[in-house]
Amino acid sequence: MRLPAALIEEAVQWRRQLHARPELGYQEQTTARFVAEKLRSFGLQVATGLAGTGVIGTLETGPGATIGLRADMDALPITELGDAAWRSQQPGVMHACGHDGHTAMLLASAKWLAQTRRFSGTVHFIFQPAEENLGGARKMVEEGLFQRFPMDGIFALHNWPGLPAGAIAVNSGAMMASLDAFEITLTGKSCHAAMPESGADPLVAAAQLILALQTIPARRLSPLASSVVSVTQIQGGEAINVIPETVTLRGTVRCLQSEVREKVRALVASFVQTLPQPMGVAGAIRWYPGYPVTQNHADAAALIREVAIAQCGAEKVQWQVNPSMASEDFACMLEACPGAYFWLGADGETPSRPLHNASYDFNDALIEHGVAFWQRLVETRLPLAQTAARSA
Repeated sequence: MRLPAALIEEAVQWRRQLHARPELGYQEQTTARFVAEKLRSFGLQVATGLAGTGVIGTLETGPGATIGLRADMDALPITELGDAAWRSQQPGVMHACGHDGHTAMLLASAKWLAQTRRFSGTVHFIFQPAEENLGGARKMVEEGLFQRFPMDGIFALHNWPGLPAGAIAVNSGAMMASLDAFEITLTGKSCHAAMPESGADPLVAAAQLILALQTIPARRLSPLASSVVSVTQIQGGEAINVIPETVTLRGTVRCLQSEVREKVRALVASFVQTLPQPMGVAGAIRWYPGYPVTQNHADAAALIREVAIAQCGAEKVQWQVNPSMASEDFACMLEACPGAYFWLGADGETPSRPLHNASYDFNDALIEHGVAFWQRLVETRLPLAQTAARSA
């Protein structure tokens, strides 16, 4: 059944309204109210307040399994450079990752499924706050998402520049890398820059440490292991003629295998402790909670592939693609519940700007693809035939 044009037009307007009023993680008050009001108007049961601004809409049509569909709602601290009529009205904040589109697609899916009800079972529509670096998915899990709303499976998508619009990519294993952030403090002895022998220079130690850390993926891991160690900030010193007492380095580690993640963290900590010592500098590291590998469950990924082939044809479905070294906190939900995460191609005739780019804008042509996919997934996973089978 083709989706009504009026539904898609309405979803496009929702998307543009959300784009114009972006909100950062855990600040999605206006967005959450908008989502909750729409879900109630569709006749769904609505729960709010999980992880602060999270919203869950529940649609039950009869006996059967229970699944969750998740969309992220937060924006990024970026000043928008685009000139669309719906550009951000909030200085320094914009939807540069397409979460406005994800939210609009899931809302439209909830509305359409509530009208058609061609499935038997329960669907939880999960609108998650704070995906961007703040761990909203983890907080929802910690606050009882799967205890309050038990599920047999959970699914999420992300629009993906670099793939043709409407194409779908999914793996039976890792889709996105783990995320760990670190802060390294190197403490030496301050002295006059003209007399370095009287002190212990943490800047020289920092320079050597930055280069040494790059040998971890290059020389301490198998070429078949996937990892990235990036130092992205260095801070130290106040005057050009003074060697500082301390230097701070910050950065991130990304891995595609849990065992590699553990090994890399141990190696980074070892380098920090031992490499500066001969220079009279002490090193200490602090790790910040990150995300695990976004690891799809095989059966759930196979279901995504099956539905995708039925929807758009095998030629538009990419199976077992190269994972991304970017990260996604939906991984925390996949640790707690079987499910799968996939990419929905975003490139039209003109390729999409990259995610997190100040000139990015969600491709509205994807909304129909996304709504149609969620509809087909629900009707495939929760078929009406279950009712007849149970009563036979």
